[in-house]
Amino acid sequence: MEHRKSVWLSLVILPFIFTACNKDGNDGQQMGMSSTITVENVLDSRPLVQSGTFENDGNAPVIMPGESISFQFSAAKGQALSFATMYGWSSDLFFAPENPGITLYEEDGTPIEGDVSSQIKLWDNGTRINQAPGPDVIRPGTPEATAQNITEVTGIDAQGNTYAAASSLMKASLHYEGNSTFTITIENTSGGTDNVTPYSPGVWAISYIAGGDLLDPTPLFEAGQPSTNGLTNIAEMGDNSVLSEYIAGQTGIFTPLSPILVVVYNGIENPIYKTGETDRGEGLKELAQQGDASGLANYLKAVDGVKEVYVLPAENSTILLPKIGDQAGSSVMQQLNIAEGDRLAIATMYGFSNDWFFASKDNGVDASQKGDISSSIALYDNGTAVDQFPGAGITQFNLAGTPLEESKAIEGVPNPNVFTTLPAIKEIIKVTLQ
Repeated sequence: MEHRKSVWLSLVILPFIFTACNKDGNDGQQMGMSSTITVENVLDSRPLVQSGTFENDGNAPVIMPGESISFQFSAAKGQALSFATMYGWSSDLFFAPENPGITLYEEDGTPIEGDVSSQIKLWDNGTRINQAPGPDVIRPGTPEATAQNITEVTGIDAQGNTYAAASSLMKASLHYEGNSTFTITIENTSGGTDNVTPYSPGVWAISYIAGGDLLDPTPLFEAGQPSTNGLTNIAEMGDNSVLSEYIAGQTGIFTPLSPILVVVYNGIENPIYKTGETDRGEGLKELAQQGDASGLANYLKAVDGVKEVYVLPAENSTILLPKIGDQAGSSVMQQLNIAEGDRLAIATMYGFSNDWFFASKDNGVDASQKGDISSSIALYDNGTAVDQFPGAGITQFNLAGTPLEESKAIEGVPNPNVFTTLPAIKEIIKVTLQ
């Protein structure tokens, strides 16, 4: 977990300013009430952005020689596809790419297509004494006296059994569908070799990436270490259920929040945005795409009815990181000077998106109220960049991409949406007035 925390602290620092402006020109010391706003990233984060299972959709779930399966996934540059499936006619061997997985983009960001079989390896799970591979293998077989670490099988196993190269027994091909989406096809090409074998149902996973590093570069197994989390069930029996359940628990949402824009205003509507309108060109686009609230903050200072503007960065990282294991998420706090009739609104980027932002609904809230006001926050699509899978988009700014421009009206982000299902808003961002 310390590694994951350090990775996130190395994330590209989102642009920010820290500014306060009082329209009466008295540096915020106007007569009135005092209130303190606290904003927290309370997301219970996960290291894997996507995961799933695969099997033959025919009469039996195993993938026999000559058969193939396909599935789709999304990924950004630097992310990799890991999977595991049993060498069916063995004691405890499995096919998988070497960690962190199959490379999906060239260095210049060009998607990789075609045959990637050379990245597939054959592995010994280290829990059973290897029998001669073939249809006569007896299961469960003889356990190793002491469980061994996972090792690559390169032509011959520990018992002297021989194997053709994994790339001749399995063909893996990538096709890029556009907009960060790939299809992989896994074909059983073992027929006609000395190592004819079915493949079992398998599992696959993709880790989040931050600051150029994967949060979990070994999501399914680690060479040189004992088998864990249900991989043994795949390697010995072709049962993917246990590992599938484990990786499902490691898969979900992981996003920072950009420095929080806070606005106190009176006598006007919410000055940050309005649903049904296109972006006004006042700086919200930069907040929603890049997490940079400075332009919008500077604009709002000159708006009649706006009394105070703040941009609140988290200490050390500037961005508000989610909860990582036992480490609490980041929070920011600011004392406000308010008067009767004042209203308050906030905005912050959903960091791993193309142009999603959290903001106060409608006309914000009464700035004098107290307590948890998280229910007043919603997630919106700014409509200025083509959406991709959150946390797995090649054009997402915080994944070193360049957003693809579009022009649509600002609207709420559906949940579930076409990419994923998000936690409830209150399980991502908590806003309190005291």
